Amino acid sequence: MINKKRVAMLLLLVCIGLSLSLAGLPATATTTAAVPTKDEVVDAIITFMKAEYLGTEVDHMTEEQLRWLASSYLYEGRYPRTIVTPAGANITIYKPLERIVVLNTDVAEAIRALGAADRIVGISDTIAKKPVFFPELSKKKEVGTWKEVDTEALIALHPDAVFTYVKVGPGPEYLEDKLPPSIITVRMDFYKPETTREEMIKLGELLDLNTSAYISWHDHYVNLIEDRVSRLKDRPKVFIDNSGKDTTRERKTYSNKSGGISTLCELAGGQNIAAGFEAAYPVVEVEWIMRNNPDVIIGLSRKGGYETDDVSAMEAEYRRIMELPLKNVTAIEEGRVHLIDGSLPFGPGYPVGLAYMAKWIHPDEFEDLDPQAIHQEYVDRFCNIRFNVRKRGVFVYPE
Repeated sequence: MINKKRVAMLLLLVCIGLSLSLAGLPATATTTAAVPTKDEVVDAIITFMKAEYLGTEVDHMTEEQLRWLASSYLYEGRYPRTIVTPAGANITIYKPLERIVVLNTDVAEAIRALGAADRIVGISDTIAKKPVFFPELSKKKEVGTWKEVDTEALIALHPDAVFTYVKVGPGPEYLEDKLPPSIITVRMDFYKPETTREEMIKLGELLDLNTSAYISWHDHYVNLIEDRVSRLKDRPKVFIDNSGKDTTRERKTYSNKSGGISTLCELAGGQNIAAGFEAAYPVVEVEWIMRNNPDVIIGLSRKGGYETDDVSAMEAEYRRIMELPLKNVTAIEEGRVHLIDGSLPFGPGYPVGLAYMAKWIHPDEFEDLDPQAIHQEYVDRFCNIRFNVRKRGVFVYPE
C-alpha cells in the first residue's frame, strides 16, 4: 500500500533540490522590486509543497502564480508576458519561444519575414510541398497537414509553441486539449489583409523581434494606394472569379465575408459585385454576372506561384474565362480580365497583390506603380531566397 506521507516527503525533497539548483543560478544585475529574488522563489516553492503535499496550514501561491514567479526571476522580468491577439485571445508565454511548429504556409512566411525561420522545427505538408519558396523550411520534420495534425509527432519535437489558423485547421480538441501546458498554441491567420499588419506586430512581441522593417515596407505601399483611392470618385465594378471551378453555367466567387481577396478589391478601389452575399464563397450563374456587367474580372488562380515556370495552366484558365458566354460584358469586351496566383493576395506579402489589383482596376491613376518591382523588393528583403520574379515563377496572367 502506498504511503502518501512518504510520497509527499519525497516530492518535497525533490522540490527542495530543484529550489537549491535554482538558487545556485547567478544573481541578475537588473533585480528590482518587480523581479523576485532567488530566496523569494525558493521560499515560495517550499511553502507550496508543504501546503499541498504535507498538509501544512500555511498561505501559499497557486501553481500558476509559481510559474509567473519563477519565470520572472529566470528572465529578469522580461517574462512572463501576455499578448492579446487580433482575434481576442490572451496568450501567456513564460520563456522565449525558441522551438516552433507551424501548420500553414502563411505563418511560416510571417515568421521568416521577421528573421526567425531558424526557430521552426516542425512543419505541415503544405510547406514541404514548396521547396522553391521554402528551401530550408521544406526539409523540416512534418507533423501532418494544415488541418489534421499528428499530435504525437508534434510533441516529439519538444516545441515551445505551435502556430495555426484562428478558426480553420485543427480545433482545440487536437491541439490545446491534447498538448501539455509547456506547448503554447498560437492562433493567427496572416491571410486576411484587414488583420495581417496587427498580427505581424503581435508576432514580433511573441518572438521578441523587431517588426519595424516589415511595417515600414507594408505601410509605404498600402498607404500610398489607400491615399490615391480615397481621392477617387469612380469605383469600377469587379467580379472576382474562383478559377478553380470550371463550368460555363455558374462561377464561384467571393463576398466581403470571405475577407482576403474581396478585401483587397475594396482597398484597391474596386466594387466587388458579390460583396453583399450572405455566403462567404457564393456560386452565381453566368447570367447574373452579365446583368451586373463588371468593368473588371479578376480570377484567383492556384496554377502558378513560385514552384513553377510553366504559364500554360494559368493561360488555359484565362482562356476559359474569356470564352464564357458573357455577352456585352465590359470586362470581356475591353480585355480587362486578369488572373493572379494565390501566393500574392495573402500572407505578409499581400501588398504585392494589392498593387496588382489597384493597377488593374485604376490603370491611369496607378500608371507609375510597378507591382513586379514591389514583389521583388519583398522577396529580397523578407523571404531570404534568391529568386528573380521577372524571370521565374508564374504570378499573373497576362503579364
